[in-house]
Amino acid sequence: MQYGLIGEKLGHSFSKEIHKRIAPYPYELKEVAPQDLATFMTEAAFDAINVTIPYKTAVIPYLAHVDPRAAAIGAVNTVVKREGKLYGYNTDYFGMEYLATSAQIPLTGERVLILGSGGTSRTAKVLCEDLGAARVCRVGRVAKEGVVDYATAYDTLTDTTVIINTTPVGMYPMCDGIPIDLDRFPHLKGVLDVVYNPLTTKLVLEAKKRGIPATSGLPMLVAQAVAAAELFLDTPISRDVLEETVAYVTREKAHLILIGMPGCGKSSVGSLVAQKLGRPCLDIDEEIVRVAGCDIPTIFQTYGEEYFRDLESRVLKEVLYHQRGAVICTGGGVPIREENRDVLHSTGVVYWLDRSLAHLCPTEDRPTASTYEAMRARYEERYPIYQATAHHRIDGDGTIEEVANAIMEEFCK
Repeated sequence: MQYGLIGEKLGHSFSKEIHKRIAPYPYELKEVAPQDLATFMTEAAFDAINVTIPYKTAVIPYLAHVDPRAAAIGAVNTVVKREGKLYGYNTDYFGMEYLATSAQIPLTGERVLILGSGGTSRTAKVLCEDLGAARVCRVGRVAKEGVVDYATAYDTLTDTTVIINTTPVGMYPMCDGIPIDLDRFPHLKGVLDVVYNPLTTKLVLEAKKRGIPATSGLPMLVAQAVAAAELFLDTPISRDVLEETVAYVTREKAHLILIGMPGCGKSSVGSLVAQKLGRPCLDIDEEIVRVAGCDIPTIFQTYGEEYFRDLESRVLKEVLYHQRGAVICTGGGVPIREENRDVLHSTGVVYWLDRSLAHLCPTEDRPTASTYEAMRARYEERYPIYQATAHHRIDGDGTIEEVANAIMEEFCK
């Protein structure tokens, strides 16, 4: 292996795709079992590697030199071989600094609460101290030296102004998790979450609902990779490459999600958009039928609408959290539930096909819009919900080609 990433489990990693965008070197993902780490590091059959959980501390004894900043943090995520000797660095520091600056969340002079007690929390602590934070506290499930527990944080640290989450809470597949109650901290100015899968975590969504600036961890992941690549190649990489890579990876991993009234053309438009982009097209109603083993009118008639909505929410989560970078065609009622809106906003960019009522045709196979009167009632009820849910409104009165092209133009900006 020339360049790559080692860790115990790497199935979720975006690193290979990111490094491919940064520079033209071969980059591999190599899962290393704990019992094999010593042999791997002693043989050192690589030019340079990144290191992830659970080995950021475990690799240190094998290094001839540890950069002072990595030594202060107590964790190494980049190892470079020079003249047969291994040198260790921590580029997560630069990644976290970029995460904060790109989200315009200041740390200087702020009262910072860091969730977690592992290596990434130590990185956050050193960064905050270096930038002159007024107070830096780490919180964990159990109090220990340098770490308070959550009860103490809720009792004595309510004046916190910035929260940094370095725990895995909220990471796929446990995407509904949220590590702390934001309402207990009324002075918050910003929330940083190092989790990047899903693209927008529950913690970040909840912060934004409260008007608090917040960001998930993908920019950090890319920035630390760029800093590592500079060490690999011993050459600087432009800020433009960093920002272009963040934009590219975000777009590639994000679903393109279509919402709108029954009959507005989501399935037809979505299929054409998917074809143009070379992405899979997934229809939530079709997935529901597959799971239920019967059509949607039968589900309504047999079990009722509430049962259908519960099934719809479950299928939506399974599809959107499990897949990445698809075109998603939703049922007309998906945005009604807040939990569904959170799933949409966690995983992609939402496009509302706003087709006027005069162009919508009721059909018997749509239980909530089988007559013109029912269609009008649904239209008036859901219009403000679609409006509030969508990132972009698309005029849905054109041809399938016209609507698809409008979506493409917006998505590919």
